[in-house]
Amino acid sequence: MGRMIKTNYHTHAKYCNHAAGEIRDYAEQAYESGLTVLGFSDHTPYRFADGYTSWYRMKPEERETYVREVQACREEFAGKLEIHIGYEVEYYPKHFDALLPELNLTECEYIILGQHFTRNEYDGVYSGGGTEDESILKEYVDQVCRAMELGVFSYFAHPDLIGYEGDGEIYEKHMSRLCATAAATDTPLEINVRGLKFGSRYPNENFIRIASRYPVKFIIGTDAHEPKDLRPGDEYEAAFRLADKYGLDLIERLKFKKPLLTGTIG
Repeated sequence: MGRMIKTNYHTHAKYCNHAAGEIRDYAEQAYESGLTVLGFSDHTPYRFADGYTSWYRMKPEERETYVREVQACREEFAGKLEIHIGYEVEYYPKHFDALLPELNLTECEYIILGQHFTRNEYDGVYSGGGTEDESILKEYVDQVCRAMELGVFSYFAHPDLIGYEGDGEIYEKHMSRLCATAAATDTPLEINVRGLKFGSRYPNENFIRIASRYPVKFIIGTDAHEPKDLRPGDEYEAAFRLADKYGLDLIERLKFKKPLLTGTIG
């Protein structure tokens, strides 16, 4: 079957409304698959104005239940599986400062950056859609670079989600800025196993080639949406092959950047 990861910090569950399975199901599968560390990072709740509700993230009132269930699994699997509590978070400039104190209401060990929209979710552009518009690529890179510079994101999930289909030199110019910022801020970049499993536009090998020129760390992330995503599979070997091909500095253990959960960050 090939190589398998031992740690995974990118795990969703039923609370994001587009994944399936109970928290405990993921922990049990992780243990059976030989993982030693499992981090839960479901899509963080955001409080938006004007009645807008996001369909793909947990609701603010579900946060305490999510944390309690992960804590219960941590106790149950103590000595067998190291379990951590986190969130996958977009950097939405209008709302991010207000989010961090919200997360402080319950335990939060780490957050990972997963930018699915530019600007803010309700007035931006979906990052995964195809585009030849350089301004969208530039806006995406500007926004995620600002996010990394805040120093609160422990790693950057699927940084190559942006679906730019235009000139290769333009892509390289902007994604080089992204990689330089990741290196300067010590923000590991993810090789996303879910993308490999389903043949998505990411991981983008051209992006990985660009990133390999910079002193940036990489981490393999499952992006699990079902417990079975934590089982050994060919997609994991494919992730290791990409890392080998480009000589990436691949890490297993994530160094948490504790979010600044009080006050504002500018």
